Amino acid sequence: MKFTDGNWLVRQGYEFISSVQPFDVHIEEGSIIGYASPRDLTQRWAQLDLPLLTVRLSSPRKDIIRVQLYRHKGGRRKLPEFMLHSSGDHDVRTERLEREALLTSGSLTARVRTEGAWGINFEYDGQKLTGTGTKAMAHISTPNQGVFMREQLDLAVGEQIYGLGERFTPFVKNGQVVDTWNRDGGTSTEQAYKNIPFYLSSRGYGVFVNHPENVSFEVASERVSKVQFSVEGEQLDYFIIGGSSLKEVLQNYTSLSGKPALPPSWSFGLWLTTSFTTNYDEQTVNHFVDGMKDRDIPLRVFHFDCFWMKALHWTDFEWDDEVFPDPEPMLRRLKEKDLAVCVWINPYIAQQSCLFDEAVEKGYLLRKTNGDVWQWDRWQPGMGIVDFTNPNACKWYTSHLERLIDMGVDSFKTDFGERIPTDVVYYDGSDPDRMHNYYSYLYNKVVFELLEARLGKGKAAVFARSATAGGQQFPVHWGGDCYATYESMAESLRGGLSLGLSGFGFWSHDIGGFESTAPADLYKRWTAFGLLSSHSRLHGNQSYRVPWIYDEEAVDVMRFFVKLKCRIMPYLFAAACEASEKGIPMMRAMLLEFADDPTCGYLDRQYMLGESLLVAPIFREDGVVQYYLPKGTWTHFITGKEVEGGTWVKEQHGYMSLPLYVRPNSIIAVGAVDSRPDYDYAHRVELQLYRLEDGGKADCCVYDENGENQLSICASREGNQLTVDVSLDRSGQPWTMLLRNCSGIRSVDGAAFEKTVHGIRLAPNPGVTAIVCVLA
Repeated sequence: MKFTDGNWLVRQGYEFISSVQPFDVHIEEGSIIGYASPRDLTQRWAQLDLPLLTVRLSSPRKDIIRVQLYRHKGGRRKLPEFMLHSSGDHDVRTERLEREALLTSGSLTARVRTEGAWGINFEYDGQKLTGTGTKAMAHISTPNQGVFMREQLDLAVGEQIYGLGERFTPFVKNGQVVDTWNRDGGTSTEQAYKNIPFYLSSRGYGVFVNHPENVSFEVASERVSKVQFSVEGEQLDYFIIGGSSLKEVLQNYTSLSGKPALPPSWSFGLWLTTSFTTNYDEQTVNHFVDGMKDRDIPLRVFHFDCFWMKALHWTDFEWDDEVFPDPEPMLRRLKEKDLAVCVWINPYIAQQSCLFDEAVEKGYLLRKTNGDVWQWDRWQPGMGIVDFTNPNACKWYTSHLERLIDMGVDSFKTDFGERIPTDVVYYDGSDPDRMHNYYSYLYNKVVFELLEARLGKGKAAVFARSATAGGQQFPVHWGGDCYATYESMAESLRGGLSLGLSGFGFWSHDIGGFESTAPADLYKRWTAFGLLSSHSRLHGNQSYRVPWIYDEEAVDVMRFFVKLKCRIMPYLFAAACEASEKGIPMMRAMLLEFADDPTCGYLDRQYMLGESLLVAPIFREDGVVQYYLPKGTWTHFITGKEVEGGTWVKEQHGYMSLPLYVRPNSIIAVGAVDSRPDYDYAHRVELQLYRLEDGGKADCCVYDENGENQLSICASREGNQLTVDVSLDRSGQPWTMLLRNCSGIRSVDGAAFEKTVHGIRLAPNPGVTAIVCVLA
């Protein structure tokens, strides 16, 4: 929201109380309290009839500093609030100097001026990250719009801003106005399903604005050298988050807001849905499932979309008996085909639903201020919305999900949750503006925690569209309604990379696009992209998404990339474990891994899949792709071709290929199974070592489906000697190592070896813990 009229003027009728001069700054237990005056107070008369801005600095965790700003603090506490995870065991140091007061947490320091002009600088290891200066903090009264609190943080020359949720607008947010208000707007507008009031800076810090309601960001848009954010009301609360790298900043942010849960290994396989408005029954479902098997395309999850229930009855959690007269045996037959089953749900109860009257009577739906149930006819006629602030409503809602779990359902697609009204009353008295985005958190939390309670930790997965800060704890999220165009494929990727920079570890999208039907060319290109994503789903609107509907080559492409993903699952699942443990996304914007390479700060049509695989999807009918490789010798994973990086590459690919490169000094764990995503990853795993440079090191871990480490490898090279250290948590586990593009080995201690097309394969003795190779 803009408040000024150019550099000198304010908008007509707006009144400012700004931070101009410190009146008093003092240290209290582990915190700094400052009072900022809107005028010079050196004269006694100036200290009368005076509003002040109060600023409190504290630290909830190491390398995180909290800034609380308010004018009047006597307002009632408004719910909900984000669930934050503070730490009581970190050292917070305060110090009073001649002209400033310091608060330090870890390596992050806030320097508050105690004399002269008001200002706070935030430093990490002595280097300035950002700051707030004279008139940046402000209380603003606006005509007919209420009052706002505003902050403006410094932007350095060349500094770039990322994140703020799953945004489909340009990847670098500089120059954009972003309102964090969840909307069902598709993937082709400035609206977003997942608004996160957190941004990441290329200078190595993050800012989290601790407000569930709408936060209006002006990112170098109102003031080109500032990131401005404002909220309605008398108080503003935000965190400066530091770290030694961008990845550590994300790790610190997700330590505060919550780490992503580890999804079950089966969820990384191929999902097939009935699609949205198509006609289907058990025969149709089996036709598709058996068709995939007959064509040797590994399918792991089948999803029933909306019309598993009767039209206009959503949601009643009852199978349409005209189409599925005997659902439980049907689900049992699907599970006998080694499929997990997912069904579509939403938090809305249509008036035609058999549950509506009960929900009204027991107070389970949102109400208007006059006590009537809030209803409208968008989506479903006369629908109401479940009030998840009511514990009894939550139990009632999940009791119907439990019936489905008892039938054999493994997962729920938690669709919608964005169009939440603000002219309503909540059971617990929550503020409706603060609940608009936060509703998605409660909705997905209720469903995810039920699955976890029933199926076990590490066994729960939803397929969610809406989210807010903290929602990353309930994976998986997908990108929403995209068009079947290359442009929409690219905007979907931008959204996913932006979401990953906002603390979300897992993300998916509709292969081939949701709206309309993709031409065969686009479907095949999107297939490669989709199977080299965290999670992979075939879904559409008015047509089915099985590959043979497009052409026979699409079948071959689908088979190739599904099997490829299954083979690299030991590597991918290790990246998933890292996402769950550290909050670093599986699909990573290039700048996360190459923050010192200025080119990588702008790349939004390629990404790192885990730490070591670079993926550049193809967005053109002629198969031409242009991508950037950072410095080093990169190896194409499929062909073994080596390319020197530090440059842009332009080339043409057929449908069975795309730029899929392995970073130098990497070990890729390749499994022995290509027919399913969930298997014993450590059994007969092949560890492929790529371009270990002199003085370089490469690490690799292989986990089981519970996230327990089974095998660890560390390879290092000094001159012509290569040393491989092994840690086996399961003794006697058979594994091999392939030294890709190796120039040759003169001798080996600890393993037999043989030459292969791509290099040298080592076959270690059982229980060996170290291998020493002398290179030719």
